[in-house]
Amino acid sequence: MKKIFSGIICLSFIFALMLTGTHLAQADVVNDIMKRGEMVVGIQTQGPPISFIDKHGKRTGLAVELVRMLAKDMGVKLVLKDYEWRGLIPAILSKKVDFIAADMTPTIKRSTRLNFTDPYMYSDVVAFSAAGRPFKSLKDLNFSTVSIAVIQGSSHVDIVNRQLPKVKLKEYAGGGAAVATAVMDGRAPVGVNAISTVRGYMKSFKGMTVLDGVLQHGPVCWPVRPEDTHLLEMLNNFIRYKGADGNLKKLVDYWWTTDAWEKDHK
Repeated sequence: MKKIFSGIICLSFIFALMLTGTHLAQADVVNDIMKRGEMVVGIQTQGPPISFIDKHGKRTGLAVELVRMLAKDMGVKLVLKDYEWRGLIPAILSKKVDFIAADMTPTIKRSTRLNFTDPYMYSDVVAFSAAGRPFKSLKDLNFSTVSIAVIQGSSHVDIVNRQLPKVKLKEYAGGGAAVATAVMDGRAPVGVNAISTVRGYMKSFKGMTVLDGVLQHGPVCWPVRPEDTHLLEMLNNFIRYKGADGNLKKLVDYWWTTDAWEKDHK
């Protein structure tokens, strides 16, 4: 019995050492960021108000200023890497960036590959067209004769398929600007995007109109790799902390819910 008991203790000790070793060997992105003194964040320069180059030649926008605030609080340098929308998720999964700062919806399909932070804001997804076209509301769209432009690889693809299953989808690379241009030059009669982004394009495209109705009122989050639990908790803590001290609301109001940013950056 003593030999059996001693064997059990030895096996337990070995198993504990194995677990400890596995834990120690597991990478911690937060520690890596602090050691190298820089945080690498994936973004998409899709246009205002999320991420864009302003009239001063400076990269700015809601997502950029949020991660800039985070880097300052952490005391590290911020390095931004720009990708097409469809390239953001491959970039994080291949560890080219530490995480993604974009207006990304945490869809079920995406959550099978990624973890998502708490929402840092909520966004309405709407349809838009050009003045003079026969569309007034979402009720005018769900027909096989209607084509709708969306950002390639975005959650808008799933939203349109779910809400307007009869329409034909046209996916465009190049972000919201490509979708807006396609609609206004007649390659697609209707486009879909977040309301704040559409409001920004309405200043550049004369005659752009928003149709009545909302396709989705959904959360907007930052994705991280599934194994990066410390990073996820740190980002969630940042979102909660900045929500409590009022800085998150100030940024969202400035960039997303109003046009206040225009006088400084456009």
